[in-house]
Amino acid sequence: MTSSVETLEFQAETRQLLRLVIHSIYSNKDIFLRELISNASDALDKLRLESLADSSVQADTSDLHIALEVDKEARTLTVRDNGIGMSRDDLVDLIGTIAKSGTAGLLEKIKESRDAATAQSLIGQFGVGFYSAFMVADKVTLRTRRAGTDSGTQWESDGEGTYEIQAVDGLPVGTSVTLHLKPADGEDGLADYLAPWKIRQIVKQYSDFIRWPIRMAAERTDAEGDTAPAVDTLNSMKALWARPRTEVTETEYHEFYQQISHDWLAPAETIHMRAEGTFEYEALLFIPSQAPFDLFSRETKRGVQLYVKRVFIMDDCEALMPNYLRFVKGVVDAHDLSLNISREILQHDRQIRAVRRRLVKKVLGAIKDMQAKDSERYGKLWDQFGRVLKEGLVEDTDNAQALLELVSASSTHDPEKPTTLRGYVERMKDGQDAIYYLTGETRATVENSPHMEAFTAKGYEVLILTDPIDEIWADQIPDFDGHRLQSIAKGQVDLDEPADGDQEADPEKTQREADFAALLPWLTTALSEQVKQVRLSSRLTTSAACIVGDAHDISPTLEKMYRATGQQMPPVKRTLELNPGHPLITALRTAHAANPDNPSLTEIAELVYGGALLAEGGDLPDPARFTRLLTTHLAHTL
Repeated sequence: MTSSVETLEFQAETRQLLRLVIHSIYSNKDIFLRELISNASDALDKLRLESLADSSVQADTSDLHIALEVDKEARTLTVRDNGIGMSRDDLVDLIGTIAKSGTAGLLEKIKESRDAATAQSLIGQFGVGFYSAFMVADKVTLRTRRAGTDSGTQWESDGEGTYEIQAVDGLPVGTSVTLHLKPADGEDGLADYLAPWKIRQIVKQYSDFIRWPIRMAAERTDAEGDTAPAVDTLNSMKALWARPRTEVTETEYHEFYQQISHDWLAPAETIHMRAEGTFEYEALLFIPSQAPFDLFSRETKRGVQLYVKRVFIMDDCEALMPNYLRFVKGVVDAHDLSLNISREILQHDRQIRAVRRRLVKKVLGAIKDMQAKDSERYGKLWDQFGRVLKEGLVEDTDNAQALLELVSASSTHDPEKPTTLRGYVERMKDGQDAIYYLTGETRATVENSPHMEAFTAKGYEVLILTDPIDEIWADQIPDFDGHRLQSIAKGQVDLDEPADGDQEADPEKTQREADFAALLPWLTTALSEQVKQVRLSSRLTTSAACIVGDAHDISPTLEKMYRATGQQMPPVKRTLELNPGHPLITALRTAHAANPDNPSLTEIAELVYGGALLAEGGDLPDPARFTRLLTTHLAHTL
């Protein structure tokens, strides 16, 4: 039995807004089913909660579910639930009006926006997902009866300007939304939503972890070829993150990780967390045991999957995970976000930023625990992801100290086993206040560098940093545990200087400076195109010369990296340091004292500079000239 039909009009502004929702806002029309299933799930949640809180609510909660019904002849798709349902007033309040307030202002913002993504982010704030049904349907019929009432209500509209509403008796508790589907149109992105495979695909992608079963009629074929009707549950309902950790097995974790990452190796670490309070969410994160092949590719996707109340929202949510943790896989399920939230809104959402901070600390804390409890497993993890983790030392100043605790690097202390910065500090010599390091392309290049000679001779440990990112972070991090990081290729180094700063006169040093008083300024002038200064060195024991930068100069390797990316860098002149005890340098001093105008001395100076440049792995500015000068002077010695 039905009552008379009441026809109501949408407001003019609401009609315009509805037209935008139907024709402009959603780029992926498949989302309509996600929206309707999510609404049905909410209705089931509300019925269960209300039945527990109010004993007067007479409703059967023994088999709460969502049913999808296809009628190919009538071309209809129905989404049915046996949840809380709605009264007539609920329908008018929640369905009959897109937005109860602010419609005009919202419409104006949408008109001002130039792209659909911006418009969608605005729409998402007003919860209009139900109207996405009109993207795929010419008409929508909604029939509902609220739990605890005797009469039901029918709402129907073609989305063009009016809707009809009437009372209907005999309806079951719950809600059914019937879509009178438009014909499939590939050019307009309209799939055949009557096809069971398409429905299954959408449910699997967006609603697989909804807690209530989503059912659809199917057919079974037996061994004899006879078919019989059956009912399939389309979703797994296995939202592991929503279950207590004690109830989830390692096998289940591994299977879920394989599902979301397509990595068939077991993860190195599983992080299961839940946050309660003003902003509730659950997270299930995995640290892989092996780096993906595209970890350093520009096209690599990063971020974890974002769900809202078990409804899939987006893959690779960059707002939840920083770039240097792009290898982390997993799921974050927020309870208080809109289903239509966009990437643009996420980037500026205060609560999302708070979630991101906590997730980062949780991941870094898990790696720190691994470092403390299982050094072998941590070593394998660092081999795979250490280079990308060090990017965080440049990008994430808030967590720089936590990342420094994780850094593992080769050093002169052990030719095989790397060290942490904490281990280096514990082995520092008495009176040593700096953590010494040297960067280079390979360990062999660094170990054979002239800069290492005095440190090796005096037993000072030096970190050997060979990753390209080391050139950047080591120069930007001021200290670790109160000890500054110092490149042994920069600034002046005097390992014999007293730790308390007591500068007593050194007769030998004074004499050396007097002996070379004439040669050093001459060399500075002769090599003025290449160096800013020539001075005596206290860091050399066997090599004739080395080249050092000032404390705040960028390194040659970093300068080369910048140039390779197309950045124009002004040339940086460095200082040439001479070993006053080397036979070549003493012979050059003697020759200069005897005949300072000898033109061949300038060529010898070029060879000294070129040799120092080659020794540190640098590139000669004119290799042909260097080779010619070298062969000429070698010939004169024979």
